[in-house]
Formats: sequence, structure tokens, C-alpha cells
Amino acid sequence: MRASALAWSLVLLRLVLDHLRPYRRAVAALVLLQFLGTVALLYLPSLNAQIIDFGVVRGDTDYILRRGGVMLAVSLGQVLTSVAAVWFSARTAMSVGRDLRAELFGRVGTFSTREVQHFGAPSLITRETNDVQQVQMLVLMGGSLMVTAPMMMIGAVVMAVREDVGLSWLVAAVIPVLAISVGLIVSRMVPSFRLVQERIDEVNRLLREQITGLRVVRAFVREEHEVRRFDEANDALTDVSIRAGRWMAGMFPTVMLVANLATVGVIWFGGHRVESGAMEVGALTAYISYLMQVVMSVMMATFMMMMIPRAAVCAERIQEVLDAETSVLPPTDPVAEMPTPGTLELDRVTFAYPGAEQPVLQQVDLVARPGETVAVVGSTGAGKSTLINLVPRMFDVTAGEVRVGGVDVRRLAPEALWGELGLVPQKAFLFSGTIASNLRYGKPDATDDELWDALEIAQARDFVAAMPGGLEAPIEQGGTNVSGGQRQRLAIARAVVRRPSLYLFDDAFSALDVATDARLRAALAPVTREATVVVVAQRVATIRDADRIVVLEDGVVVGTGSHDELLVDCATYQEIVTSQGNARTEGVSA
Repeated sequence: MRASALAWSLVLLRLVLDHLRPYRRAVAALVLLQFLGTVALLYLPSLNAQIIDFGVVRGDTDYILRRGGVMLAVSLGQVLTSVAAVWFSARTAMSVGRDLRAELFGRVGTFSTREVQHFGAPSLITRETNDVQQVQMLVLMGGSLMVTAPMMMIGAVVMAVREDVGLSWLVAAVIPVLAISVGLIVSRMVPSFRLVQERIDEVNRLLREQITGLRVVRAFVREEHEVRRFDEANDALTDVSIRAGRWMAGMFPTVMLVANLATVGVIWFGGHRVESGAMEVGALTAYISYLMQVVMSVMMATFMMMMIPRAAVCAERIQEVLDAETSVLPPTDPVAEMPTPGTLELDRVTFAYPGAEQPVLQQVDLVARPGETVAVVGSTGAGKSTLINLVPRMFDVTAGEVRVGGVDVRRLAPEALWGELGLVPQKAFLFSGTIASNLRYGKPDATDDELWDALEIAQARDFVAAMPGGLEAPIEQGGTNVSGGQRQRLAIARAVVRRPSLYLFDDAFSALDVATDARLRAALAPVTREATVVVVAQRVATIRDADRIVVLEDGVVVGTGSHDELLVDCATYQEIVTSQGNARTEGVSA
């Protein structure tokens, strides 16, 4: 466990130092200001001792006034330098937090679906927010306390010895006792803070599940079950937080106990030295002040020690994301030009998830050219959506090649690949904003006329025109203020606005009724006449007019041809048609 704590601390140190590098000047100014403020703070007890020994004892009022004025000036300087140091510390910490969030966001943006699934959305959100905040807070407090504590401790020890060497053994005894006590407590806190972050992930995951699946929970009357699940996760978080809090709560009393015992020792032994004439009263007063500064520096270090374990765990979690290698690597020598724009070829494509017993897709061949509509059909779990996701490189093939425009997608520049595609995913997603901002997502310079034309084709013009504001009608996060069918039609309109050379419809018509589906496909036909269209569908009526239909079963192509050809030659396709109640109308005997 100690080895793990050390490893996490090293990760934290590396992460903070890497992100402080752009702010070297601010850090240098901060250290200088803290040094000047600490020197001023250390000088004050010595001035106070001089006032007592040479002013109060001798009754020299002028000396008291002169030294008092110096003390006021030193105090003012100490206050000004401390304020300036805090300003630099806060500015630097906020900048580091901003940079960390931006770097994490950018890194997650490069992940394939596999990496996102590996970490999980709730954990990524926690790392982007709570974990970064913990590291940011450490940098903020470190600029105020971590820089000051060692300066103050060393300076206070030197000044205390300078005041009286005979009591130095007390300082030599106090520092190791404090270090050992704090070290033992911190070693118990690290595992607890690791568990705290994991429990926060779990609570976030359950909240996300329950909020997203609220209708399912109510439909199956599972409210009590979900409440119990959340209570268990919440209680687990509470228990481990209390455990960590107990160790934290014991830190300050331990430090104060040692400090108070040391103060008693200084007064006891120092009193005897004053009585014997080996020490002045002012020197004893200054010595107590320096001892308190030693204790204060230890308390500063203690406060940092309370923050470091949790920040170290958070840094390790952040670094885990930053160090994660995406399974979809960018091409080393990207190709931007395509010899045959719009064409899609799958050549003996095989895809398997890591650790899976068998591939999701095996030896799949598919060719789609401009002007053609190719449909992919199969039972649930046949690998249809996986096949579509290989084209935009949500995943990379395990074997074989996926070529767009005649070039392997692994060699294409990402911008060139995505510029060719108009993807409508199985689960339509809209961003918070307006209808216009969502439609312009693929073409920022699209005119209002282009947007209305796309809505007309997607059979969405009527309901958009009826909404207050029309194109400027608000869309809530995820498109929750429109129905599933409206959301799907807006997603189709978003792809149409782009006018790509390759359309990918991943079961994009499933939420539409048969009449709307037919009208939409009829309106799409003129627009996509020069483009390549690949349609994944469950409903035979949606794909029966396709130029070519590819039938998948357990990830293997079991049939390719037109609707009429497959009715004769492909038993799997016949079963799909029959299962949808189309046996009689399609000429297949039941």
C-alpha cells in the first residue's frame, strides 16, 4: 500500500510540474514573494524580543517607539507580499485547472468507442470535473502553504537556535515526533481517498442510469429496487468518507498536542534559564514564538498532507486517461485525396472485441458505389451496426480492409474521411441549442433555405414550422423536448444539409410510421441520386427497393442480391420477411 501511495504521489508530482511549466515566471514570482513574506514574519519575534529586553526592561520609551515603527513597517510588508503571493497562486492554479480540463476533453475526443466503454461515461465526467478540481485545489493551497512551510520551518529553527542554543534539543525532539505522527496518519488516509473516488464514480453511474432509464423504472414498478441500489452506493460512499474523515480529524489534535507539550517544555526549562541569567525574558518570548512558527509550518504541511493523498489519487486517475492509447490510431502519413470519391468497399472484414470468444463480423465483403443504395439486414445481434461503425472508424477492423473512396480508412486523414460521410446513428442525438444550430452541425455556413430544404426532405418541415421560433426553436439537451420520431427526422435532415457523397443510415427509419418512411425515402431519392447510400434496417419495407441487399447472420454474409433474388435464394431473408407478416404479399409461402 505504501508503494502505491508513493507511485500516486510521483504521478501527482509529474502531472503538476508538467502543467506548471508554462507558468514558470508566475511561480518564480510566487516563490520570491513567499520568501520575502516569510523573512518578514521571522524577523518580527526578534524585534519583539529587542523591544522587551532593551525597551520595556530598561524603560526606554524612544527605543520602544523606534522599534515599534520598524515592526509596523515589517508587518505591512509581510501583508502586502502575502496578498500578492496569494494572487499569483490563485491565478496559476486556475490556469492549471483550465489546461487540465482542456487536455482531458481533447484526449477523450480522440478515443474510440472501445476506450469510452472501458472508462465509462460517469467515470470520465468525474475525472474531468471532481478530479481536476482536487488537483487544482492542491496547486492553489500549495502556492500558499507548501512553498511557505519549509521556508518557515528552516528559518524558525535557525532563529530559535540564534536566540538560545540551550533549548535547541526541544526543537530537535519536536520535529521528528510531528513528522512520524503525521506520516502514520497520512499512510492510513491514502487508501480511503482512493475508495472515495471509486464510490463517487459508482454513485454517478447509478444516477446516470436511473435518470436516463426513468421511464423503464416506472414502467416495471422498480422504484423501490432502484432506491435500494442507490442507498447502498450512497451508504458505501458515506462510510468510506467517514473513515477518511476520522483520520483527517485526528491530524490537527495530534499536531496541537505535540505543540502544546513543546510549549510547556520551553516555558519550564526556559524559565529556569531566565532565573539563572543564562537567557533574557525577551529571548524566551521570541523562542516561544519561533517554536510556534515551527509548529505552524508543520500544521501547514499537515494541511497539505491531508490534501495530497486525495489529489494524488485524482492525479493517477487523470493520468490514466491522458496515457490511454486509443485503439483507433491516426495515420502516420495521412491521405487526403481519394481516387474514387463516394465508393465504399469492405474487403474480407473481420472484427472481434478484445477477449471475445468469436468475432462479431467474419469475412464480410461489401461494395457500394455512387448512385447505388445498398441495404444491410439481419436479425438482432447479427453485426449490422458494428459494420456501419467500422466505416467512420468508431472501431478498427481486426482483419481485412474498409475502403472509402478507394483508400483504406486507416490511411485517410480523419477530416477527409468524415467530410465524405453523412451518418445518421441508430440512436438519434441532438445537442442543446436550437434546431438551426443542430442542422448546421455538419455545415456551419448553411443558409436558412438549405435548412428548410433539408427539413422538407426529412418530412420535418411541418412540425418545425409549427414550433415557436421555427428554425430558432430551442432544443434541450439530447433533444428531450421533441418526440423520438421528430428527433430521428431532425438527425436525417442534419445529414442531408451536409450533402455528403456517402450516406450511412443505421436503422434511422425505425421510429417512423410506414407512410412517413415511404414519403421520406421518396424525397431522399433525388438528393442521393449521385451519392452512395448504405442503409441498415429491421423493416423489410424500408429496404426492398435497394439496388443490393446484404443479409447478415451471426456476423457472416449469408446472402447478397435484390429483394426478389433473395426471396428465392436466401432462407434467412425469407425468414425475416415471413416474421414481419409479409409472406403472402412478397410471394413466400408460409
